[in-house]
Amino acid sequence: MVKEMRIDLNPSSPHKRHHVFVKFAVSFLLLGLAFRLFVSDSIRFSSSVVDTPSLLETNTITESPPLSSSSLHVQAPSSGDLLANESQTFPNVAAECDLFMGDWVPDPSAPAYTNASCHAIEDHQNCMRNGRPDSGYLYWRWNPQDCELPRFDPEKFLDFMSDKSWAFIGDSISRNHVQSLLCILSQVEQAVEIYHDEEYRSKRWHFPSHNFTLSVVWTPFLLKADIFEDMNGVSSSEIQLYLDKLDETWTEQYKSFDYAVIAGGKWFLKTAIYHENNTVAGCHYCPGKNLTELGFDYAYRKALKSVLNFMTNSGHKAFIFLRTTTPDHFENGEWFSGGTCNRTAPFKEGEVDIKDVDAVMRDIELEEFEKAVSLVAENGVILKLLDTSHLSLLRPDGHPGPYRQFQPFAKDKNAKVQNDCLHWCLPGPIDSWNDLLMEMINRGTHQ
Repeated sequence: MVKEMRIDLNPSSPHKRHHVFVKFAVSFLLLGLAFRLFVSDSIRFSSSVVDTPSLLETNTITESPPLSSSSLHVQAPSSGDLLANESQTFPNVAAECDLFMGDWVPDPSAPAYTNASCHAIEDHQNCMRNGRPDSGYLYWRWNPQDCELPRFDPEKFLDFMSDKSWAFIGDSISRNHVQSLLCILSQVEQAVEIYHDEEYRSKRWHFPSHNFTLSVVWTPFLLKADIFEDMNGVSSSEIQLYLDKLDETWTEQYKSFDYAVIAGGKWFLKTAIYHENNTVAGCHYCPGKNLTELGFDYAYRKALKSVLNFMTNSGHKAFIFLRTTTPDHFENGEWFSGGTCNRTAPFKEGEVDIKDVDAVMRDIELEEFEKAVSLVAENGVILKLLDTSHLSLLRPDGHPGPYRQFQPFAKDKNAKVQNDCLHWCLPGPIDSWNDLLMEMINRGTHQ
């Protein structure tokens, strides 16, 4: 054996040198073929791994890991240079899931603010100051079924909103919502009020350290309307509603907003005369007027369609949230007929059904949203659905009730007091709407 090895390695033999060369060449070819097969299999394996997430994304509920600010890009265009700091995002993105399906779970942590730490709360929603005796309604948080919803981070929100503007466009629920946001942000920076209209229904604030502007634009129909109603809701004549004309109160400001939350609401349930093409077309709930009853749903669909068409064709690239209708919780009557809301805990799933009128309004919102979402995307507008209807339906305990007034039972514990079972106490359940807004901006995808 040793002898053979010596012969094979003897450089003086030409025949042996040729034999060694052939063996070496064959070995090299076999090694190359093996390497190619290995690399090919590796590439196919890598390709199958890359394709896997697309399969997961077809499922509404997926368990995605939190994304860091360096890996998440928020698509939020605006006029000018809205995306100048587009690399900034909110950290700790929750796993992808339906944010609007879940339940309210006990939360021992204190609210982000109180009536003592926030001075933006209107009297009618200042339940703590007005003497509401229970506080259990403050200790719940919204919990989506398949992911954690991070708490609103006011410092990161303001940093992200530097040099931007945000508007809440709608009725008094929009004003209720903006006050919630103001109160949370005030824990980082106090806003300076720089504008209000004569009735203090529309307002604008500025956060000087971040050059962030926050507005609320009161336009209860989003359409042009002649309203003959005082601050207490007492009407002296029917509302005149122009179904083919948007309210210039908000449309003239629209291009100055980088972000907007827009919503219709309960005003469409009021008696109104409808105008189209400069003539009276019909009405809603106008007995004795000899007019065609068109129904509130006819007007509401017209309004949302006009609003979304305007946004699509305005040429302004904004980030828009369409908020769904807010259910009320009047029991044993309505706001004008002795209705009350005395519950002190949330409903559980299945314990309450949405009212017919709210279901009709929400269906219209979903239908018009779906029609518009692809069209607005083609024009650079980001449109999201802020679907707060279901989670709000489960919170009958979060309203001012009789405590819309200061100490309503101080003089007579059996006093007959008008209840507010539509708006929300501050602090209260509406604060969770801001958690949802922040998470939706962070995801950059419609849920």
